[in-house]
Amino acid sequence: MFSDGTIEADDVIDLRSALALLEQNPGQLVTTDVPVDPLAELSGVYRYVGASGTVKRPTRVGPAMIFNKIKGYEGSRVLIGLLASRKRVALMLGCTPERLGFLLNDAVQHAIPPVVVGREKAVCQEVVHLASNPDFDIRKLLPAPTNTEEDAGPYFTMGMVYASDPETGESDVTIHRICVQGRDELSIYFVPGRHIDAFRMKAEAAGKPLPITISIGVDPAIEIGACFEPPTTPLGFDELSIAGALRKRPVELVDCLTVPARGIANAEIVIEGEILPNVRVREDQNTNTGKAMPEFPGYTGDSKAALPVIKVKAVTHRRNPIMQTVIGPSEEHVSMAGIPTEASILSMVERAMPGKLLNVYAHTSGGGKYLAILQFKKSAPADEGRQRQAALLAFSAFSELKHVIIVDEDVDLFDTNDVLWAMTTRYQGDVSTVFIPNVRCHPLDPSATPEFSPSITQAGNSCKVIFDCTVPFHLKDHFHRSKFKEVDVKRFLPDFDPAS
Repeated sequence: MFSDGTIEADDVIDLRSALALLEQNPGQLVTTDVPVDPLAELSGVYRYVGASGTVKRPTRVGPAMIFNKIKGYEGSRVLIGLLASRKRVALMLGCTPERLGFLLNDAVQHAIPPVVVGREKAVCQEVVHLASNPDFDIRKLLPAPTNTEEDAGPYFTMGMVYASDPETGESDVTIHRICVQGRDELSIYFVPGRHIDAFRMKAEAAGKPLPITISIGVDPAIEIGACFEPPTTPLGFDELSIAGALRKRPVELVDCLTVPARGIANAEIVIEGEILPNVRVREDQNTNTGKAMPEFPGYTGDSKAALPVIKVKAVTHRRNPIMQTVIGPSEEHVSMAGIPTEASILSMVERAMPGKLLNVYAHTSGGGKYLAILQFKKSAPADEGRQRQAALLAFSAFSELKHVIIVDEDVDLFDTNDVLWAMTTRYQGDVSTVFIPNVRCHPLDPSATPEFSPSITQAGNSCKVIFDCTVPFHLKDHFHRSKFKEVDVKRFLPDFDPAS
């Protein structure tokens, strides 16, 4: 922090300091005192203000937004869209938008494990609500929003779920969709292969509950770091250590009051609970809509017939807590899922062919998961074909990736128009396309079904595709872009900002 009170990214330690940083930067945060209904209305407003991503148009990239008055919840506030802008994420992490993947990759290599602090330092426990109290009702306590009117129920969408392996004690943090089912019950959906689900299955096999915490409203470095996946962060790798590296100090945890687990000490809200063994619930049991909530591909997912149940034991929070939420298909998901994806691909390819992959962008249209654009540099005839090897390595680095577009070093991979220009002028479908059919991808892709394609044997598999939009090395001399004179534009337009 500067002597005049100005905050930098290095000063961010929690959600509130991140918001203070945004307040200093015009166009990054707006607030409203107009009362809003958390059931569909709140997300309906932000859809227009700044959701972007794969949200139904019209939408746009815009500021984060705080609703100060939530109908039915005196004293609660709701924040949405904190990470719904790559520029805003870069601001909060002290980086340029183009280098975020490199920053995250470096953080994985220099991880700093979390530490446990005493309760006297844990602001998340300033206020305590025990589920053993007969008046306890999480539905009335926390303003969990719905994205749409047909959601299965209110959801906690930005909860950092933290638990430990019941056999090894190793811990993991991930984000899952969590639906409010009753006064002290939540359902949780796990995409197959998630580490905390592996912990749950071990506990269930032993007939025991799995203690967990759900920390809501935390340092955005934690939210980004929590979205890494294998093989970059294998089972036993605590992703909180990535946030520690990003901030150059360990994330602080605190022991829970009611379960043998730990929450994030400076979170706005911590839900303490247990995933019960051999107990399942229908996700839409309270609404019968047949729907879950809008997911990152832009479609509303079907409700699940049998999901694990979290029995809530307590809710602790800061005074005047800020509930943080996200629109499922928004640019916020792209930031959380996509930037770790970029880091994972950069790491994998750099180890195999140093200096060839210049950058990666996990594109918005794929929700940060399905589509990656690789910027590859061919320097010699022997490099021809290595660009496709890089694409194959990208699929290995992130198994849920569906499509890879490869472009040359003179193409701006963050500019979709430039990428499509490369596809138009440097791509021929019959020789520039590689199909890899019937490979496991992601179950939320509605086209990944046998009904859609005869090559798919089971839902969740896809035909992965490489679109090689690079110029063959022996033809590079025929594909030079027109060169323009370098000039000082500020001589003519003093306020000109080329980055705006």
